[in-house]
Amino acid sequence: MSFGVSALGYELGEEIPVLDVAAQYTDDMERVRTYASRYMHRAAPGVGLTDLSLGAARKALDTAGLEAPRIDLLVLAVTDLTEYLYWDAAAALLHRLGADGAEAVLLTQACSSGVAAFDLVAGKFATHPEYRTALVVAASRVAEPYWNRLETGAGCFSDGAVAAVLQRGHDELRWRAGEITTDGTHVDFFRLEAGGAAAPFGTPGAAAAPPRVSGIEDVKAYFANDHAKISAFGAHARDQYRLVVERACKRAGIGFSDLARLLLPFDNQPAMSGLITALEFPPERTNLALAEDFGHLGAADPLFALARETEAGSLRRGDHVALAAVGRGMSWASALFEA
Repeated sequence: MSFGVSALGYELGEEIPVLDVAAQYTDDMERVRTYASRYMHRAAPGVGLTDLSLGAARKALDTAGLEAPRIDLLVLAVTDLTEYLYWDAAAALLHRLGADGAEAVLLTQACSSGVAAFDLVAGKFATHPEYRTALVVAASRVAEPYWNRLETGAGCFSDGAVAAVLQRGHDELRWRAGEITTDGTHVDFFRLEAGGAAAPFGTPGAAAAPPRVSGIEDVKAYFANDHAKISAFGAHARDQYRLVVERACKRAGIGFSDLARLLLPFDNQPAMSGLITALEFPPERTNLALAEDFGHLGAADPLFALARETEAGSLRRGDHVALAAVGRGMSWASALFEA
C-alpha cells in the first residue's frame, strides 16, 4: 500500500507584527520580546476554523486538478474548539466542499492531530482498497473567549489551515511511516474547568462567564515552580520527540541523521532552538527560521512547513522528511515522507 502527497494548499489569517498588538493580550512585553517572533496571523472576526479549512482545501484540490467529489476520505485535524459544540466540523467541511458521500473524520488531539492524521489515512487506505483519494486538513483558529494568543502558551498563536491531497499510488512525497506515543501523566494540563459534563456552564462550581484555559503559568504552578521538576518534564518531552521520529525512521529503514528535513511545531525561537539542540539535529535543516514569521499554527505547523518546502523546491528526489508534533494529552506523533 503506497500513497503520496500530490498537492498542498493553505489559508492564513492576516499577517500582523507581534509587537504592534502584544499589548492587547498581555502586560508582560518583555516576555513577548524574548520570543523573538516577528509576526502572527490573525483571522478577521467572523472567520471560523471551517472557513480557513475550506480555503486551504479548495487551493489544494485546485493544485491537484481534482474536483471535490473525487474525495473518498476527509480528515480534519483541529487544535482547539471549532465554531460550535456538539457539531461535526469535518462533516460540515465535507458538505461545504460538495463531497457528501465520502467519509469524514474529526481529530481533536490538539497540536499532534495534523501529524497523526497521516497514520489514520494509512490505516483507512489499507482497510478500504477502493479509497483512492484522501484530503487531510490541519487547522487552528484561536477561540478568543477561552484562551489568549500570547499567554495561554509560551509563544504566539496564529490562525490558519493547511490541506494535503493524498492519492494512492502517487510516488512523490510518498508516505513511508508513522509513529505515535501517548503519556497521560499530565493529561490535565490546559484543562478547561467549566463547560464539560462534570461542570456544565451555569451550574454551581462552574464559572458564570466563559472561563479561560489554563496557561503556561498554571503548568509551572503544577510543578510548584520547582525548576528541577520543570526541567525533568522538558527533558522527557524532548526525549519523546526523538523517540517517535527514530521509530518512524526505523520503520522506513533509515537513520535519524539521514533525514533531509525535520519539521517541528512553531514555538518561540529560544524554546525551538533548545529542542533542536537537544535533538542534535542541524537547525538549518529544520523550520526554525520559518517559525519566526508565522507564529504557532497549532495542528497545522509541520504540514505548513512542508508546504513551504515544496513551494521553494528545496526537496530533492529521495530526500526523507519527518514531521513531528506534540499535543496535550500528551501525545507525540511523527510522519515520515520520501520526496
